[in-house]
Order: sequence, then C-alpha cells, then structure tokens
Amino acid sequence: MMDRAVMLIVDDVEINRAILSQFFQNEYEILEAPNGKEALDILETRNVDIILLDLIMPVMGGMELLAVLHKHPRFQDIPVVVTTSQGLLNSEIQALENGAADFITKPYNPIVVQCRVRNVMARQENEWRKERQRLQAEKISAMQTLIETDQLTGLYNHHTMLAKTAEMIQENRATQYCIVYLDISCFKVINELFNMETGDMILKTAAAYFKTVVGNRGLAARLSADHFALCMPENALDMELVIQGLDAVMRSLAVYRSIMFYAGVFTVDNVYLTVNKMLDRAHMAMNTVKGNYNRRFAYYDEQLRTALMEEQMLVRDMEGALDNNNFCIFLQPIYDSATNKIKSAEALIRWNHPQRGMISPGVFIPVFEKNGFVTRLDRFAWESACRFLSRQRDNGLDVVPVSVNVSRVNMYDHNFVDYMTSLLAKYDLEPWMLRIEMTETAYVDNPTQMVKILRRLKNAGLTVLMDDFGSGYSSLNMLKNIAMDILKLDMKFVQDIETSPRAATIMKSIVNMAHDLGMDVIAEGVETEPQVSFLRDIGCRLIQGYYYARPIAADEFMDKLMAE
Repeated sequence: MMDRAVMLIVDDVEINRAILSQFFQNEYEILEAPNGKEALDILETRNVDIILLDLIMPVMGGMELLAVLHKHPRFQDIPVVVTTSQGLLNSEIQALENGAADFITKPYNPIVVQCRVRNVMARQENEWRKERQRLQAEKISAMQTLIETDQLTGLYNHHTMLAKTAEMIQENRATQYCIVYLDISCFKVINELFNMETGDMILKTAAAYFKTVVGNRGLAARLSADHFALCMPENALDMELVIQGLDAVMRSLAVYRSIMFYAGVFTVDNVYLTVNKMLDRAHMAMNTVKGNYNRRFAYYDEQLRTALMEEQMLVRDMEGALDNNNFCIFLQPIYDSATNKIKSAEALIRWNHPQRGMISPGVFIPVFEKNGFVTRLDRFAWESACRFLSRQRDNGLDVVPVSVNVSRVNMYDHNFVDYMTSLLAKYDLEPWMLRIEMTETAYVDNPTQMVKILRRLKNAGLTVLMDDFGSGYSSLNMLKNIAMDILKLDMKFVQDIETSPRAATIMKSIVNMAHDLGMDVIAEGVETEPQVSFLRDIGCRLIQGYYYARPIAADEFMDKLMAE
C-alpha cells in the first residue's frame, strides 16, 4: 500500500479545520495547527505535501507564515492554498503574489475546494512528470547513436547521468542525496606540459577511484573533459575522506606536478528540481573554492542560493528592461590634461531598474555574457552611442568621438563589422567618430579571430582601442601581432604610481613604447592631481577618471559639451 500524501491544515477556528479535514480525510493524512508558529513546528518534524492556510490567525498569521515559507529552502516549494472570506480580493491577490498556489473562499463548497486542491497537486506532480518524460525521450534518441558510458573512463556520460540520477532520486524519496561536482585545477596546463596520454591516465585513474567511492550506493559520471559528477546518499558521503583519498591516488601516479581536484556539493532538498539544476548548484559551490589551497570543497548554501536568485531575477527582467528603455548609456569624458578640454568619451551601459534603482554593470554583465543576452545589449549600447554622436552634429558642435565596448561573444559574430558600418551609415557618421574598445582577454581566447576582426575594422576606417592594457599576461606579445590605435592603461598602474617607483617606471616605459609604435595612450582611473601631473610629465595627456568626471547621463554630457 502506497503512503498517503500529507496535508497540513492551519486555521485558528477548530470547526473550519474539521470541515476541511472531512473533505480530504480519505485522500490525505491530515495534520492540524491553530496558527503559523505551530505549523512551523510541525514542518520541522514532518514532510508535508500541501498546506491549507487561513490568513487571519493569532500568534502568527497566514501572510507572515507565507513569507517564512517562501524564504526557507526546505519549505519554499510546498504548495500553499490560502483560505479567505468572500470579498477579500486584496488579501487573495497579496497571498498569490507572496507565493500561494491558489485560494478558496468561505463558506466552503466541497466540490470547489476539492477541485482546486486537486488541480494544485496535479500541477506540482506534472512538473516533475514532464521533466522525467523529456529526459526519457532524450535518452531514447541518444541511445540510437551513443552508448551510456564515457568511452575513455567507463563512467556514465553526461546524458546518462541526468537520466539515471533523476530515476534514482525519484525511486528512493526517503533517501537524502548529494550531488558532487568535481574538476581538476589547470588540467589544460597538464596536457600541454606532458601529453594527452598522461592526461588520459589521470582521468582514468580518477574515474576508477570515483567508482570505488560510490560503489553500489550511487552514481559516478564524467560530464566532459576533466569534469566529473557523483550522486550519493548524504549519510555515505564524507568529503574530507573523498578529497584525501583522491590526493593519495593522484600522488601514486608520480606525475611531476601537483594534481588538485576541487569539488562542490549540493544537498538535494527538492526532488522536483532538474538534475541539470542540481549540477549547476554544485558547480557554483565548487567555483567558490577553486584555486584555494586551503579549501578544496564547498557546499551550496544560502549565500549561493541568494546569488542564484539574484541571477534569475536579472534574467527574468532583462527582456522587459530592454523593451522599456530601462537600459541607457552613461558617458565618461576623456580630457586632454594640457588644455583641460574634452577630447573623447567612453559609453558605459547602465540599468535603471524600476524597483531596485541603478544596477551596477559588474552585477549584470557577467550574467548576460553567460546567457548570450550581452550581444543584444552591446548592440543597444552601440546604437545609443551613434544616436548621441548624431545629436552632437545636429546641435552644431565639433563632434567628440565616443568609444564603445565589445564583449568577447561579439568577437565571434561574423556580422559584427558589417553591423558597425551599417550603424555609421544609418546615422550618417564618419568612421572616426565611433571608436571600438577591445580587451586583452578577447585576444587570448582566440588570437586568429581577433586579428581578422581588427583588420576588417581598420579597413572600415574605425579607431580601435586596447582596453585594460597590462592587466593580463599577453600584453606585449599582443602589441607585436596587432596594430592598435590607442592603448588604455589599466587603472591598477595609475593607482600605484604615487607609492611605487617601479610602477611609475613601468608606466613611463609603456607610454614611450606606445608613442614609438605610433599609438596614443589614455590613462584610466585617474583620481588625484599628483597622478595627473606625473602622467602629463611622461607625455600621457589623455586622462579618464574621477579627477575630471564620473560617468554622466547623455543629456548632462551634452550640456557639458555645449558649455565648452
């Protein structure tokens, strides 16, 4: 006989609890609580499948309990149906906004109440059922061309891991499982220092160890390259021992380099979550310790959950923000320190969120680079810059050039240069008016592609700037291979010139070298008079930083130009 689902009825009026219990006593195991506080006590000790919740109660009311449930990682996915009196529309709306799945009104109609609860439970179950059906369909399709195991290591491959893990968790709901995500630090370097055979030996040795660790209690998989995953019962997992044993096995290979694995662990607290999302959360936890010699593993916790919720909020709002013009460009002027006049400007994207105010690009740009939305955001910024350039001209001003940033993703867009030239044509701009800023990282990722793109930009007459020069490891080699027009010195150099004679010497040498190569130099992050004086003395006249101006709105920048 299958265990019945558990329903928690929370209402301070005993007769109401009795009526609802009578409606559902044949389908559910019924638990009762007279207020939100006692309901929480029950939830701490019992697994509950659905909650019927009255809104107005003493000690802790329904709205307060809803807020607690919504924030609690264990309880936030339990469906809640609120009970209200007729005519309390605002309360019903507020409850739904706070996470309630549905509402029922007093006096209770048994047929309506039962239908609404049944529909809520059906939606909850269907979510997982659809996911499992999708995974099964993918498995059937994949099995036509692929076998279940990774050819090199004999572990499950990624697709099989998803299906098998989902199946295991669903069939053993009473067991608390953990998902472990592991990878090797600097595995690419190991392959380059030695050879592919050595790299393969490391992967196969690790795989054999993981098979031993999980035994017949769980699953092990090679997801890709040096990325592995385990699924094990929580009570069988000791991460300290796992890492210690892995280190010992790697040392036995006698490879002349320390082979270090890092791991992230996600404790499965919601069986309806897809396995891909479980892996993502374990991966997030791993990234918090990767490269740390003192900590080799980390658990997904509330802090990481908050970061994930933040990311999901950004992704949820990004399309509407673009449609509703919540994004805009700010412009930071670049001054000639000899004349104290504006020579050019950099366009910087900003997000003015209707509820959260101004969101820093450092928060949303990494998220949009990951999901690809940055390509559309870049195009928005480019066109906004062109629109501003045309406004300058239409106002009868001597046009001040504006530089725009290009993300790494757009470096792989074959239509990138054509799109830029089409913008120039659309707004009737000269190529020198719009400048392109690229980062050293884009060069390191794909030098050949960078050279091709740069050549096409130069042929189109566009000015190209190398942003954050000196922040990476390939700066000088890049100058040898690529003819840039302007170098923008990394602000770290500027910040150190007042306290470090070595930094000042390096700065002077870079400026002289750039001039010898026919390039202008812009110093970023300039904040003090001594910094300006030093830069002027070594021949770097173009200054960007808070000493002259912070990034400002386009209209304010236009007023500044007209005042000059």
